Order: sequence, then C-alpha cells, then structure tokens
Amino acid sequence: MSKIVRYITQDGSAYVIACDSTDMVAEMEQIHKPSATVTAALGRLMTACSMMGNMLKGNDDSITVRINGGGPAGDLIAVSDSKGNARAYVQNPIVEIPLNNVGKLDVKGAVGTEGQLYVIKDIGMKEPYIGQTPIVSGEIAEDITNYFAVSEQTPSVCALGVLVNPDLTVCKAGGFIIQLLPFCEDEVIDKIEANINSIDSVTTMLTSGMTADDIAKKALDGFDLDKLDESNASYKCNCSKERVEAALISTGLASLEEMAGSNEDTQVECHFCNKKYIFTPQDIGNLIKKSK
Repeated sequence: MSKIVRYITQDGSAYVIACDSTDMVAEMEQIHKPSATVTAALGRLMTACSMMGNMLKGNDDSITVRINGGGPAGDLIAVSDSKGNARAYVQNPIVEIPLNNVGKLDVKGAVGTEGQLYVIKDIGMKEPYIGQTPIVSGEIAEDITNYFAVSEQTPSVCALGVLVNPDLTVCKAGGFIIQLLPFCEDEVIDKIEANINSIDSVTTMLTSGMTADDIAKKALDGFDLDKLDESNASYKCNCSKERVEAALISTGLASLEEMAGSNEDTQVECHFCNKKYIFTPQDIGNLIKKSK
C-alpha cells in the first residue's frame, strides 16, 4: 500500500502533504507496461493526482488530472478519489526517446510543452469544477505548481519523482506538495524557499530509506509541525459491468441495434485496468429494451 501523510505548521502558515506512491505506481506499470520514460511521466501525474484527491473533503469527491503537451505520449490521465486511491491511463504507453541533457529520463520530451493541464473536480455540485492552465515545463511537478498558483490562487511547491529499474519495474515513487496558507509571513516564505533549494530529490530521499513522514518533515524543516492525518492508498479502478452497460446505452439506440445486428459478441476494455467485458447479442438486446 502507498502512504499519504499531511502536516500543518503550528503557526498555521503552511501545509504539506507527502506520499510514498511506490506500490501504486508499480501496479500501474504492471497493468500498462509502458516504456521507462512514460512510466516516469504517468507515475508522476498519478502521484500528484493522488495527493490532490486526498486534499478533497467529501467522501464521494473525486478529481481527474489530464495533460497533453503534444508530445509522443499523447494524453496522460489520472483519476483519484478523496482517499488518494488513484488510477491512470496513457494514450501511447511506448515512447522510446534518448535521455535528456542531464542523463535522466526525458519526461518533458515524452509529454511535450505545447498544450494544457486540466483539473476536473467532482465535489457534489451540479457541475464539476474545471481548471485549465498552460503547460509550463512538461515535467509534471512544475505544471502542478503552476496550476495551483494560477487556477486556485494558492502559492504552492510540488515535487515528484519516479525511479525506474533497468528491467522497467518501479523502484521508488513519491512526491510532496507544500501550500502557503493565508497571511503567511515573508520570513516563512524565505525559510521554505531555502528548504526547497537544499532538499534532495524525492527518489533520492525514498531510496535512502526516508518515509512519507520523513519527507514531509524535511520539506518543512525548521517548523514546529502538527500531524493532521495519514492514510493508505492503492491503484484502484471503479469499473464494473453496470458502468459499462450504462456507457453502451449512452451511445444511443442506433448504435446498440448495430451491435446486436452483427451477431457477434461486443467486447469493451477498461482503459484504466485492462479488464474486458463481453456482451453477447442477447445482452445487447436486453440493453436495447432498457433504453426504450
């Protein structure tokens, strides 16, 4: 299980959420079998989405984060519930490109930089909240930071990391988000900036044995902290036959009649978990009756 922790400074000036998402990202890799660079990109996005989901208040709330920068990976999508359980999908899972100029996986090259980051929050209102910001780096963390600053007017710092083994499995994954709370003083900002400039990368901290708690405390080093809560999260898909049936009905009567008329089974595969649902012509006929 992946672990998420949340802390607040005792003076109420800043808040941090940190996540060791290794198990969650490892399961994503096992499901989608992406190339190393795409594993890093989608793992970062899913880690960020998991933390953002955990920040939601309602038990039934959910969040979707989508990014498409025009790169060869295409659309990257992550969805999380309010407990941080997340799932993810990428349009093109296999992208083979050279390492970047510092010898690391070229996430920016796979994602691209010409496009938008979309955040959709379903928080029980009549219409979902939709935020949209331009991609500023394609490295994911900087784009999440920019989203919070521009769309939610919340000064934030996001750090994400995914370390991929030579056999393409996931070694470590995680991240943290720091947010400044209202009326935060300049000296607090200066201290946080100093921490960020000196802190090791997320994967370096995880590889050295640091926990999500350790990372949160390191990110806000020098502050007296109160722990708000901790929770476990996993890769979790909410697909079901009932949901697929509803999706098929939504395609319309003409589409259903075409499926039934083919006298062949209709197969629907979930993009998030690869589970396959089979509908016989008789099953489709029953859906036709339901839709009338």
